[in-house]
Amino acid sequence: MHIDNTLSDIKVRKHFFSVPLDYQQSPSKQITVFVREIVSVENQHKQLPYLVFFQGGPGFAAVRPVSNSGWIKRALTEYRVLLLDQRGTGLSTPVNATSLSYMSATDQADYLSNFRADNIIRDAEYIRTKLSPGEPWSILGQSFGGFCVLHYLSAAPDGLKEAYITGGIPSLTRTADEVYRATYQRVIAKNNDFFTRFKDARSLVDNLAKYIFDNKVYLATGELLTVEKLQLLGINLGMEQGPEAVYYLLEQALIDTPHGIDVNPLFLHQFSQFLDYNTNPIFALMHESIYCQQHASAWAAHRVRAEFNQFNYRPGKALLFTGEMIYPWMFSQFEQLEPLQQAADLIAAKKDWPSLYNLETLSANKVPVAAAIYSEDMYVEMQYSLETAKQVGNLKYWLTSEYEHNGIRMDGERILDKLISLNRGHCLR
Repeated sequence: MHIDNTLSDIKVRKHFFSVPLDYQQSPSKQITVFVREIVSVENQHKQLPYLVFFQGGPGFAAVRPVSNSGWIKRALTEYRVLLLDQRGTGLSTPVNATSLSYMSATDQADYLSNFRADNIIRDAEYIRTKLSPGEPWSILGQSFGGFCVLHYLSAAPDGLKEAYITGGIPSLTRTADEVYRATYQRVIAKNNDFFTRFKDARSLVDNLAKYIFDNKVYLATGELLTVEKLQLLGINLGMEQGPEAVYYLLEQALIDTPHGIDVNPLFLHQFSQFLDYNTNPIFALMHESIYCQQHASAWAAHRVRAEFNQFNYRPGKALLFTGEMIYPWMFSQFEQLEPLQQAADLIAAKKDWPSLYNLETLSANKVPVAAAIYSEDMYVEMQYSLETAKQVGNLKYWLTSEYEHNGIRMDGERILDKLISLNRGHCLR
């Protein structure tokens, strides 16, 4: 089924596909996967090749375009772009506490085990046979989308003409524990940058943390605001404009009243908008599994945190923000995660995750790959990305300190243009 619409300078076609939940099982329950096809108005009658975009996450829907701008503007000069809502997100059969409520915890965990990169790529290949039969297509992956690209190159390289990655070259072999040890060190560096840039941030944060520690504070959602939850704001420190947004939020957190210091209702309303765990539960449920191949994560970020005592707050101690980490206590503190706590524990204990990368296939890769590696990336360890770049044939990379992890959102037209030039042997501008 498809539906046609028009945006500013963009023609849109909405596609819905019925795909197997489990491609290894026959017959299998069917789920829906949604793809938004976009083309510039001036090119709408041309037979252009496809470029498929894999969103970061996991667990987030593809970008919703409003105009012909950013990386989309560059892409639409020569492609029809397919914005894939990865299974469980957006208009694809959704995953949330409501949709899973009829299942037991064991069934929930079994269901969710089908929502990693391997099945996302199986979906993409199925869709390719429908939209571009017999023709390979181009792909672009941002962050976790880059992890999907590397799996695509491992599992179905014949379906690809060329590939692009921004901020998302994973380690092919390192465990979740190794990834988080590196990530905690990156997060410490981002904390240092934050408190150096904003001179009064230290007092703002520590005063707020002590108030939360000493008093019961409830967010506008009705959820209890804990110090641990306050620390989660640090996930924004690795984004361009993220530190500024966090600072301005903290700046208005506490107010003077005739009865003394209290928490600003505006802060309590805005706080939850900085965190996506209630609205995008796949991110919390499946994040650690993206690093798992034949081993369990066993709540890796939580265990490795014990090696970094500076993140453990107590009154009188400077608070540090955490980063892109998932903790088991989140499934008792976030309303939409609480019903999924048992399933989350089962997923964390799962040991038989299939391998995601074929090292031999990647070493012999013939598909042209161009990647942007951000040297200051808080989410994807630069050294691990460079390590992987040496293991993948025909991969060229652009290492830059100009951008944070969300560079494609901030300056996507330039970044994609550079990567296309790099893939095609042109001089970078």
